[in-house]
Amino acid sequence: MVNCVILAGKTEKMLRGKKSKGIVDINGKPMVSYVIQALKDSGVVDRIVLVGDKTVYSSLNSKIENVINDKGSMIDNVKAGVNYFKDDPYVLITTCDIPLLTGTAVREFVIESLKSEVDLCYPVIKKKVCKEKYPNAKRTYVKLKEGHFTGGNMMIINPLILDKCIEIAEEIIQFRKNPLKMSKVLGLGLLIKLITGRLSIGNVEKRVENILGLKPKAIITQYAEIGNDVDKPEDLEMAKKYLKSIEN
Repeated sequence: MVNCVILAGKTEKMLRGKKSKGIVDINGKPMVSYVIQALKDSGVVDRIVLVGDKTVYSSLNSKIENVINDKGSMIDNVKAGVNYFKDDPYVLITTCDIPLLTGTAVREFVIESLKSEVDLCYPVIKKKVCKEKYPNAKRTYVKLKEGHFTGGNMMIINPLILDKCIEIAEEIIQFRKNPLKMSKVLGLGLLIKLITGRLSIGNVEKRVENILGLKPKAIITQYAEIGNDVDKPEDLEMAKKYLKSIEN
């Protein structure tokens, strides 16, 4: 069993007039409620806290253990959430905007991560898996030696290594759309391999290990819902239709 942090802070772009995507309505329920239900259905998640605006998410107090007030940035929200469970060996972190998430997907990711006995696990999904499950969803994929992948919206982390990796994580988020600056963080050699299609998952894991002095692992998951976040109105409409179809 692991404890979980849901990130539900304010976003740069509003969705349906809401600054926090977790409260956007999907078929009569706030988006985050689907995520909470999946976590509870997994059978591997114990306590749940949410980091977001307390005045907005106070109605969830009966469904989760606590709401930690939004600290203003994703990095600060991660710190606040993980520090809540700082004595745990591992903490699961997820975003509030993956309403298609299922208990099975959570359970498989958590089990595989804990079996790895590393410091940080991150899910990646093959393009083929995503296209088969959600053919109309538009996602960004990275070409690696093993195929085309997209990243998931959760991770498992050892709280003891948070301080080691938080500054690098902040730089990666800041420079994610600037390859030149990103190369200064990850190294030019890694960037060249990525551009030329020679970069492997193992290369990335090794580079992260060398930079941060911790053991990471990419978990290849068969559950596309982990990476199917709701960013745009078309994503929201797709989620509404899909959830309505399986609820009826």
